[in-house]
Amino acid sequence: MNYVEPIRDPIILENIANDLKKSNMRDYVMFMYGIYTGRRISDIIKLRVNDLKGKEYINLRETKTGKQVILPINKVLKKILDEYLKDMSPEEYVFKSSQKKNKPIDRTTAYKILKNAGNKYGLENIGTHTLRKTFGYHFYMQKKDVVMLMEILNHCDPGITLRYIGLIQESINDAVKKFKIF
Repeated sequence: MNYVEPIRDPIILENIANDLKKSNMRDYVMFMYGIYTGRRISDIIKLRVNDLKGKEYINLRETKTGKQVILPINKVLKKILDEYLKDMSPEEYVFKSSQKKNKPIDRTTAYKILKNAGNKYGLENIGTHTLRKTFGYHFYMQKKDVVMLMEILNHCDPGITLRYIGLIQESINDAVKKFKIF
């Protein structure tokens, strides 16, 4: 697995969101869902309309860990979901494949969507985990609460969380750049 990074620049984030919204609503909603919830792509792509439509909370069991997650749906995301899901039937996949009937997109498709969106803005280390890391990075930068973020991401240690969202590497890079002996 390649190392991926969060999208740190809010202007680039907004530009990617706007580009996706113009080109494909499904891709836009997937992007927004990922950056507003911090969920893994394996949990995002398997969502059905009845998991989200009319709901105030995300309530799911993580595929990777088996842990249950209950999180409120942010008001920005709620508005996007309400509009997107309004004409969809409860059993439909939220992120339907255009190639396979009654199937969700797969990880590879999600990866290509994100990689192509990032390439336009010169982002190299982009992948499906970028959505989760982007949520984590911006949540931490706004709230400065690593323990709460650790709980949201289901990590077991604050150090793991800080490394995961790229803050430790960012601090190392900054320190080495400013370091001088003479």
